[in-house]
Amino acid sequence: MVAFAFFVTRMISPNNPNPEKLTSYECGEEVVGSAWVPFNSRFYVIALIFLLFDVEMVFILPWATVFGDRSMNNFDKRWGWLSLTEMFIFLGILILGLAYVWVKGDLDWIKPQPVKPTVDSRVPVSLYDKLNVQQSAYTVKGFTLEATPQPTATAPAIATENPPPIRKPMFKPTFKKPGNES
Repeated sequence: MVAFAFFVTRMISPNNPNPEKLTSYECGEEVVGSAWVPFNSRFYVIALIFLLFDVEMVFILPWATVFGDRSMNNFDKRWGWLSLTEMFIFLGILILGLAYVWVKGDLDWIKPQPVKPTVDSRVPVSLYDKLNVQQSAYTVKGFTLEATPQPTATAPAIATENPPPIRKPMFKPTFKKPGNES
């Protein structure tokens, strides 16, 4: 039935592609750059926290129906109090989880300012600054795949026409046939 539904949709739907329809749609904005860019992992953390608390709201709906049902509460008053107590325990666990995530800093969107460590040292800071200035004068050579010419040795190179033959391994395993014990 699913294949039939796809087939009917394919036959009925219009197919009028044009360059505007074939472009990527990003919230009404023009596409800029590649989709393969570094992605902030905090989006995933926020999405997971949202899903966690969103799904937990599904469990609150039955509580509201039981707590609000007058016929059940008129039958036995303990059902209302039991559901109210359970829901406070449930919400308390959720609030503890939210407080843990908050204290851990996963909800902070802006990165905190890094704390510059202080070190008790007898070396004056001016010497460190001087060393950093000297090191910034050095440049790092870029990597290339091209072979760099090697300096030639002063000793005359011995040219060999034929390279030395490849030696075969000296060890030759021998296996005894079963029954031939000598």
